[in-house]
Parts: sequence; C-alpha cells; structure tokens
Amino acid sequence: MPKKFNIPDLFESPIIRRIKDQHQILDPRKKNLTPSLLDLGPVRFLIPRHFGFCYGVQNAIDIAYRTVEEHPDRRIFLLSEMIHNPNVNADLAQKGVRFLYETDGTPRISLNELKKDDIVIVPAFGTTLEIQEELHQHGINPYAYDTTCPFVEKVWKRGNQLGNKGYAIVIHGKYRHEETRATFSHSAKYGPVVVVLSVDEAKLLADFMLEKRPIEEFGEHFKMKCTAGFDPRHDLEHFGVINQTTMLATETKEVMEVLKKAAAERYGGTEIEQHFADTSDTLCYATNENQSATYALMDAGADLALVVGGYNSSNTMHIVELLEGKYPTYHVRDASELLGPDRIRHYDQWEKMITETHGWLPGKQPVTIAITSGASCPDALVDEVLLKTSSWFDSARSVEAALAEFEGTQSA
Repeated sequence: MPKKFNIPDLFESPIIRRIKDQHQILDPRKKNLTPSLLDLGPVRFLIPRHFGFCYGVQNAIDIAYRTVEEHPDRRIFLLSEMIHNPNVNADLAQKGVRFLYETDGTPRISLNELKKDDIVIVPAFGTTLEIQEELHQHGINPYAYDTTCPFVEKVWKRGNQLGNKGYAIVIHGKYRHEETRATFSHSAKYGPVVVVLSVDEAKLLADFMLEKRPIEEFGEHFKMKCTAGFDPRHDLEHFGVINQTTMLATETKEVMEVLKKAAAERYGGTEIEQHFADTSDTLCYATNENQSATYALMDAGADLALVVGGYNSSNTMHIVELLEGKYPTYHVRDASELLGPDRIRHYDQWEKMITETHGWLPGKQPVTIAITSGASCPDALVDEVLLKTSSWFDSARSVEAALAEFEGTQSA
C-alpha cells in the first residue's frame, strides 16, 4: 500500500487529479506511457502519464506543513527552499517560515541568530555535513525535521559504500545545486570526488584519466568541482558514478558509459568490474518515469508544449530541454505568465532570462497542446494554466464534459 501524504488543499487539483486517479485504476503497474487526451474541441490537451509531485516532494511537503501546524508558538526555519517551486515556498513564508540560505548557499540569516528551541527543517535536497555540524554546535538536531528525499539518501549511501571500499566518486550534476553540494559533502568524507555536468565534461575527464591531456590543465576545468588534490590518473583507478537525482537519467547513463569505456581502455576490458562500479540502481525512479512519459509526449503529435514549474527547478528544465527538440516549448512558472492568446512570458534557460513571445498560440483549430510540469510543481498550477488557455477559445466545451468523456472512454 503506497504511503499516504497529507498535502494542503491549495495544491490539490480537481482536473489533473481525476486523470491521474483513472490512470492508477486502469494501469496500476504504470506500463502504459500513452498521454491522455483532454479534448475541449478547438483546443486539446495532451497530458503525460507521469508528472508533478514525486514521492520525495510529497514527503517534504507533508513534514514541513505538519511541523508548522504542530508548532505554532516556535520559530521555524528552512535551510533553503524546501523544493524549487516559488508558490510552495511563498506559502510557507506566509505562514511564518524563514529561510536561512539562498539556493546558491549564500546566507540570508546568520546561524548565530538561532536559539536551541528553534526548529530548522532540512529541505528535500538534503544538506552538507558542514551545515549539519554547525546546527549541532547551536544546539539544534538537524535530523529532527529532515525532509531529505529518500532517493537522495540512497545515492549518498551508495557513495559511502564505494568510498569505504577505496573507490573515488564521480557525481553527474550541477555543482552549485543544493543536492549536488550535499552529495559532494557526504561523499568527500569517504574519498576523492569530482563533479561532471555533462557527457562532454565526462569525455574531458576521460581524456585526463587516459593522459590524453596534460594534467596541468585539469584545474582549469575541474578545480571548483573536486576534492583537494584530486588526480584522475590515480584516483579513477577504482570509481563509481552517482548523480544529482533530477538530472536526465539517459544522460547519466551516457556519462557512465563514457567513463566505463575509458576505464576499459586504461585497465583492460576483462578487468573492468574491478575498476568501474555499476551504480545504475541509484537512478531515481520518479525522474525516470517523468522522463519516459515526456518521451512519449514527444511522439504524440502536439502543436506546442507548456511546461509548468519553478525557473530554478533542474528537473523541470530537463523536461523543457527534451520537449524543445520536438515542439515550440514554453516554460512558465504559473498561469500569470500567460498574458493573452497572443503573448506569453516564459523562461529561457539557455539565455538564463525571462522573455516574452508573441503569437505563441497557432491560429489553426483544433490546437493540440502538450502540457506537463516538473516534480516540484503542484498539479493545481497545471489546472490553472490549462483553464486560462482554454478560456481564450469561445467555442470550447466545458472541462467537466471532457473529463466525463475521458473517464467513460477509459473505463469502456
């Protein structure tokens, strides 16, 4: 029986919830990745099989909101954003929760201001051993209100196991991201660590490992991304690859393959298991499911895609990256970014800026829109985007009628 989480009503969704409930009834083993079609007539929405709040996010929200409810007379702090969604974090701030750090690690409130009876909630990304120790020094137990995602902790555990065996750790992730900073800290306790962002960086690391590039250049590329004294020629004699759980699983597998191939070239293919650890079992199931559903969405034949989620959400940006390869794609924070049927405000992750696009809705009918969201985005926000978009089509039928048809068709 899946764990039941207590999610605040404001995040619940009357539209998406019914579609997901129907999927759960008819496909409990999650084998069918075909997107659902919500047909409103002149506008149709393709809704993927998997998206929105994952287990780790639901767990974090449950713990954080329960903590606020149960301790109305105590000061409550979050180390940083609990998840990368501005609506969720703004609601917690409205309830009096204060944030100790920016997402990049810059302090907002000095830990010296903490008192022993204050509550500090660790976000879903986890935190570093250094910050845990600082909290201990201020008389605060960092594990008392810990929302660290269990799948992030699984990655840490695997890294620790490898470190104890004398293996180095390669982390596939964004080295400034909270989760990667935490994973780096936990792994570095046990051995050498280096972070690679992409397949290209993995190839670069492989070149240093194989001495195809002078070691003097290593610091130019990885100085800020590795433990002190890291030497790929020696430290990568035995190693494993773990990842930031929100990275593209397919890319992590490519990173693994690049480095495994380099290890085989250096140490011989027959001995590869002595040098390269298989860590594919640490890849986050929710990230895998969402990305697989996104690939199915790409094959479904839409005119454009709307992706709802925070502009600093790594997993949301990867979904956008995939969909951009197939459709005109707009990453919006919420329905307020839809300025009209001719104008939309959205995030451009390549230019790292919010921009506006005119003429984003095609003039043809019916218009088919692929709509999805990141793992930290409440389904209620997807509902709002869907409803606002459909409101610009005068002859659109009601969502209730479309849902009833969907449920009837699926049950038939």
